[in-house]
Amino acid sequence: MGVQVAQLQQQAIQPTWSVASRLVFRFSLVYFGLYCLANQIITSLIPLPNVDIPDPASFRPVSQVVLWTEAHILRIAKPIPWVETGSGDKTFDWALVVYLLIVSALATALWSILDRRRENYSTFYKWFLLFIRFALAGQLITYGFAKVIPLQMPFPFLTTLLEPYHNLSPMGVLWSSIGAAPAYEVFAGCAELLGGVLLIVPRTATLGALVCLVDMIQVFMLNMTYDVPVKLLSFHLILLSLYLLAPEFRRLADFFFSGRTAGPPSQPQLFVTRRANRIALAAQILFGIWLVGMNAWSAQASWHLYGGGRTKSSLYGIWNVEELSIDGQTRSPLVTDYGRWRRVVFDFPTNIAFERMDDSFAWYGASIDTKAGTISLTQGGNKNWKGNLAFQRPASDQLILDGNMGSQKVHMRLQLVDRSKFMIVSRGFHWVSEYPFNR
Repeated sequence: MGVQVAQLQQQAIQPTWSVASRLVFRFSLVYFGLYCLANQIITSLIPLPNVDIPDPASFRPVSQVVLWTEAHILRIAKPIPWVETGSGDKTFDWALVVYLLIVSALATALWSILDRRRENYSTFYKWFLLFIRFALAGQLITYGFAKVIPLQMPFPFLTTLLEPYHNLSPMGVLWSSIGAAPAYEVFAGCAELLGGVLLIVPRTATLGALVCLVDMIQVFMLNMTYDVPVKLLSFHLILLSLYLLAPEFRRLADFFFSGRTAGPPSQPQLFVTRRANRIALAAQILFGIWLVGMNAWSAQASWHLYGGGRTKSSLYGIWNVEELSIDGQTRSPLVTDYGRWRRVVFDFPTNIAFERMDDSFAWYGASIDTKAGTISLTQGGNKNWKGNLAFQRPASDQLILDGNMGSQKVHMRLQLVDRSKFMIVSRGFHWVSEYPFNR
């Protein structure tokens, strides 16, 4: 009986929404709801160990409809299907946004006609805010841990240390500069993680949305200025942050600009009774702990799999080619000639990179047997090409390779490069600098 009375009282005090408010809510619920369900935002809420869930939009029938949008609305002659490339700004992604905007506009119009007498959507609204809170939190926690445990921008690989600056793309410059300053990357990750964690608890959700807004504006500007292909996603995360802050705009304006006392928060209670709301709060916190725990576990595992804690090549290092002979003919590696090797780089245990005289790299798959002293090479998709090299290491900084690469017999004498002589590796941090050291 008491619950029914409370429900009637709650219904009695619910305000009548303006026509504009109802239209905005209908459109935003459809658009943001579908957008979050179509890509990695929804998959970030189900972080499973060793499970990589593809974007839901990559499956039929959505993928087929998006391809139709590419062909008939965007007028792309050859529609490009969804492929996992690591980019979030593919033609498919832009076409998906166009498709969702059209669907949302049509759905809003139809919903407005069929439900024109409804005075408000207070119940839908509070549950939708809950969904947006956790959708945003999932993304910030995922990206936060990818920086707190430096994975997203790793310290420059050995081949990157050799790459001339003018060969780097804007994104490569950004990745290398942040990767070379892991403390800053951890700091940026902590800021993202803080925003995500604050969103989990209703009392701190407004502060969390503010932190997320600042984080995402920074990320969006980096994406725009360094051409990082996550522009669409970061822009939508800004919109989700603003959507969460919209009910608090007046309170925030009072606090920051007018000097008036800010009123109580407008976070709506999910249920009528105090007991039900306490259970809901506990469930949110438990789900948040699960999100944090799974992402932390996944990031730690990834650190040992392909991050800084990964297994390195048993011949790890950058090796200068001091002597090179092909089919018995000795060639000086100092003579500029495309196709001759300048250096050999052993970084990852499953591949080798040969640096040519023009600063480009030739990559080969590699299997190194340290006991037998042999290296088996493969060349990309060329199944007919094989290489077999025997190696000797007379000293820790010397390496001799003999064998066949394809149809050619090769002999190489290599000298290890002291990695610590690279300024970006050895310079480090200094509290006191008499002069700027800007090289």
